[in-house]
Amino acid sequence: MMATNHAYAVFDTKSGTCAIAWSDEGICGFHLPGDETEQAERAISRRFAGAERVSPIPEIAVVIDRVRAYFEGERSDFSDLRLDLSAQTDLFRQIYLATRRLGWGSTTTYGGLAGELQLGPAGAWTVGQAMAKNPIPLIIPCHRVLAAGRKIGGFSAPGGSESKLRMLELEGVQLPDTTPAQQSFAF
Repeated sequence: MMATNHAYAVFDTKSGTCAIAWSDEGICGFHLPGDETEQAERAISRRFAGAERVSPIPEIAVVIDRVRAYFEGERSDFSDLRLDLSAQTDLFRQIYLATRRLGWGSTTTYGGLAGELQLGPAGAWTVGQAMAKNPIPLIIPCHRVLAAGRKIGGFSAPGGSESKLRMLELEGVQLPDTTPAQQSFAF
C-alpha cells in the first residue's frame, strides 16, 4: 500500500481558528474552531504525521470560503465535497455517508441513525463511537446527531457540547432541553 501525502491549511473564521487536511483523494481531516492557531495545527499534525502546511489548493480554498460562511450563519452545504475516508472502517464510512445526508437545520438521534442503517441493539452506541471519532466534523455533520430525547449529547470538538449547541443554533435548531445527556459523576 502506498503512503498518502497529506497537506493542511490553518484559517480563521468568525468562531475561531480551524484547520483542514487533504490528500489527493479529498478532505481527510478538519479541526473545528478553537482559540489558538497552534491548537488547530497540533490537532491536525497529530492525526497526519508528516503533513505539510501549505497554501490551500483551489478546491480547498472553496471549502474554506464555505466554512467561513457557515460560521457567519449563512446556510452552507458540504455534501458535494470529495472526502478521503480511506483510514476509516467500512462501518464508520457507512455511518459517515448516512450522516452527510443530514442537511442544514436537520437532526436525527444516534438511535435513529442506527435504525436507518439497521445496526442492531448496539447500533446507537456504535453511531456514538463513530461520531466521537469523526475526522471531518462539520463537513460530516456529526453536530446534527443528537442523543435520545433530542438531548445535545457529547461532542469531542473544542468547546464540547457548547460548541455543538452553538452550531445547531446557527442553523436555527431549537432543542427542548440543552442539558447534556451524559453527566459527570461527582465523588
